[in-house]
Amino acid sequence: MGSYLRPQGLEEALSALSGGALTVIAGGTDYYPARVERPAAEDILDITGIAALRRIEATAAHYRIGAGVTWTDLIRADLPPGFDGLKLAAREIGGVQIQNAGTIAGNICNASPAADSMPNLLALEAEVELASRDGARRLPVGDFVTGNRKTVRRADELVTGLLIPRSLASAPSTFLKLGARRYLVISIVMVAAILEVRDGKVAMARLAVGSCSEVARRLPELEAALVGSPAAGVAARLRGADLGALTPIDDVRASARYRREAALVLLRRALESLGAAA
Repeated sequence: MGSYLRPQGLEEALSALSGGALTVIAGGTDYYPARVERPAAEDILDITGIAALRRIEATAAHYRIGAGVTWTDLIRADLPPGFDGLKLAAREIGGVQIQNAGTIAGNICNASPAADSMPNLLALEAEVELASRDGARRLPVGDFVTGNRKTVRRADELVTGLLIPRSLASAPSTFLKLGARRYLVISIVMVAAILEVRDGKVAMARLAVGSCSEVARRLPELEAALVGSPAAGVAARLRGADLGALTPIDDVRASARYRREAALVLLRRALESLGAAA
């Protein structure tokens, strides 16, 4: 059996991380199911006792989601329309018990290609905030997750929060997910979309697709091409060639071809709903 530490403050946690390799858990909803019937052999740092990490805060430039904020915390928070897509994802992550324990930051640290938070966070241009005893740093969420179960977090660092620009938070957003059933399922394809409309035309689009590459992908060329299009018919602009950046795989849940076609359908539906609402 490994050791177990549950600090009450951030400095205590960073001090522990500076002393050697520790497995950080927040809700533990990924960690413990992977070790069914096996005792935890790693030395564990449980950050659920750090109250400062359980806050959603607004500053002049950002909304900050602390590393201990759970999916349920997010669902209940009074946030602008840019977070509607992330809230839709939150309601589809496991059951209520998982939503009560699992955290948004933990979802990106787990770095699954099917992490439901990633498309929304990419579309929101979120930054990851990390801290160690040597200082703090921030980097885009797309640079933080580098592959399947891979991030750039150093062993002595702790993810302390996610920063979302206020400039993107006011535009309407949505999230669509395709799985083998409605709930309690790993995504086959998922899409996040943010659409800002002025005078009936697209002024800004942010689109991201998950489960169709080793990491979730933004579609910047398509986003740029949609600007200036009439909002009412924006979904009709999409073509299969617009998804060339995606690299879906064949696996037990779906073929690569099916994933690519499904991603196109979901993107069209997302844009259609946002365009119609505008």
